[in-house]
Amino acid sequence: MRTKASIVCIGGAKSILDLGLTLEYLETHGVPVLGYQTDVLPAFYSRTNPFRVDYRLDSAKEIAQFIETKWALGLAGGFVVANPVPPEDELEESYITAIIEQALKEVEEKRITGKAVTPFLLDRVKTFTDGKSLQANIALVKNNAALATDLAYELS
Repeated sequence: MRTKASIVCIGGAKSILDLGLTLEYLETHGVPVLGYQTDVLPAFYSRTNPFRVDYRLDSAKEIAQFIETKWALGLAGGFVVANPVPPEDELEESYITAIIEQALKEVEEKRITGKAVTPFLLDRVKTFTDGKSLQANIALVKNNAALATDLAYELS
């Protein structure tokens, strides 16, 4: 990434991705991952997992200062700001992991491929969680919008 941009992730990376490989790819391309009030790369529905972010920053002001410093030094490239799901909306890591694995097994069994995979998975996860995953997704969007707004204000 060579553009001056900050990406505020909705709850971190998609749970169905290989989070370790995602971090490796970002590192290879010089994209630092900033954890907002977290030391780990949050998964989509959970605030926990074994993969650490590059830097933890605890306020939008700190994130803005980090970004401005990089750009003031003339360093190209953007950032990923990993923003976890609010604690009250989090689904426990082992619980959601088991559900995602069950949904992925169904994808294999039904030979679903391409663009049909993600909608199928989201629907199955929603069904298996009795709608709790949808509630978490809505909370993620709101939380993300709030952080992005605060960050835009600090950068203005």
